[in-house]
Amino acid sequence: MAWYDHACFYHIYPLGLSGAPALNDYGAPAGRLKALSPWISHIRGMGCDALYIGPLFESVGHGYETTDYRKVDSRLGTNDDLRDFVAQCHACGLRVILDGVFNHTGRDFFAFRDLRENRERSAYAQWYCNVNFWGNNEYNDGFSYDNWGGYNLLAKLNLRNPEVRGYLLDTVRMWIEEFDIDGLRLDAADVLDFDFMRELRRATCEMKQDFYLMGEVIHGDYTRWANGQTLHSVTNYHLHKALYSAHNDHNYFEIAHTVRRQLDAGLGRNIQLYNFVDNHDVERIYTKLRDKRHFLPVHVLLYTLPGVPSIYYGSEFGIEGRKERGSDASLRPALQLEELTRTRADYLSLISALGRVRGAEQALWYGEYRELQLTTTQYAFARGDILVTVCNGEGAAFDLPGEGSYSGALGGQTVEAQDGRLHVELDACGGEIWLPQSGNRPAFEPVRLPKAEVKAESAPVKASEPQPRLPDKPYDEMSVEELQGAVLAKLAANGPLTDRMRRDVAENTYRDSLLNWVKSFR
Repeated sequence: MAWYDHACFYHIYPLGLSGAPALNDYGAPAGRLKALSPWISHIRGMGCDALYIGPLFESVGHGYETTDYRKVDSRLGTNDDLRDFVAQCHACGLRVILDGVFNHTGRDFFAFRDLRENRERSAYAQWYCNVNFWGNNEYNDGFSYDNWGGYNLLAKLNLRNPEVRGYLLDTVRMWIEEFDIDGLRLDAADVLDFDFMRELRRATCEMKQDFYLMGEVIHGDYTRWANGQTLHSVTNYHLHKALYSAHNDHNYFEIAHTVRRQLDAGLGRNIQLYNFVDNHDVERIYTKLRDKRHFLPVHVLLYTLPGVPSIYYGSEFGIEGRKERGSDASLRPALQLEELTRTRADYLSLISALGRVRGAEQALWYGEYRELQLTTTQYAFARGDILVTVCNGEGAAFDLPGEGSYSGALGGQTVEAQDGRLHVELDACGGEIWLPQSGNRPAFEPVRLPKAEVKAESAPVKASEPQPRLPDKPYDEMSVEELQGAVLAKLAANGPLTDRMRRDVAENTYRDSLLNWVKSFR
């Protein structure tokens, strides 16, 4: 089993955490990356053994409009700073993966600047997709081109061009040789060229053994991207959505169905998906949960269900973060580690305890998943010989198969099975990991669990609201608005639409993502 099949990830958005300016003036390198060094011991102390940090390379603003793939963003520091940072991580036993933003570049990237200056005569005219010198755009370039997400700030690279592929592969080779990184998270992998991903997989395997490729994919059949030829894993947005909405809606069937469907596809067995409850693009889990007490069972599930867990920086402290006025800035804040550790210690204690248990119990890495008990408010399953119980209501009792004595890894309670059955109870919105007691199992100290307030439920969708209808045209010919309507129609056909569903669809304005989403329905 490769390291990435049982890793526990921590995710840092460095421009936000370090308090970097929103716009890059390309001035003298700042030392903000050096200031992140104290987070390394914090991450290891939580039981994480892998760090996803990015974007890191020179860009205009948020980091995904790359202007120089081979130079660290001057707002963060220098190439030497990144080399030293990765070395510090490795010295502490922390693997490091970076963002690979290969679908598009910023307009200040050297190839695009040359295209703007020399037009048809540019040596890079074929580096971008569908350049049309009879068109124009809002920048008055005198030509048009394909972009990502409708933003001409992000010019789409032509990954069918051998020169482009060669340049990007040489860049990855430089990153491995200079920074000794252990893998990449591929931005916008759901719209990347599949032949390019196959070539990247072959090349990186030759460059560094056990090099990890994980892709950002939101909707669709994950096995198209995560398999033996393209990527090792993808972001598990399906489970992400199920984890918070199943608690908000008091419906554990949603999580159980998601897990079963993915296991049936081989995901969680041969392919370990990248599980998360929030990241730099979505609202914080503490914000999304209506009942803040659900922070506990949500994270118990994150650390025990098939796949590898990831914690987004700051969420181990239960901080808030919501999209405001179309901006992601509040999702990517500068944080003071010492202050959070002092004021939000209970949340950190829980996440650290889960990290210790997962790191010590290999059954949580590759143990067979077996569903044991399921209602709308109660959920129990086994991973190998370990039992996991959670509830989203006001307490629960479980009757599970078991032999001998079991100890709760979080609460410390010991329970004895009788006649092949284990009877355990949980407090309101509780969760526990039950470990069979044997001589070679480590003992875990009981953890002080966070106490949180209850957030009022939002108003239900009115039954009188008109139900969306499927537009009468091929998906590929639909506009963004029509694709949103088609997704809503598909969702409505499977059950009642909730406010959360409508918001999720309304917030997705990316045509390629919506196209993959609507095609994923059976």
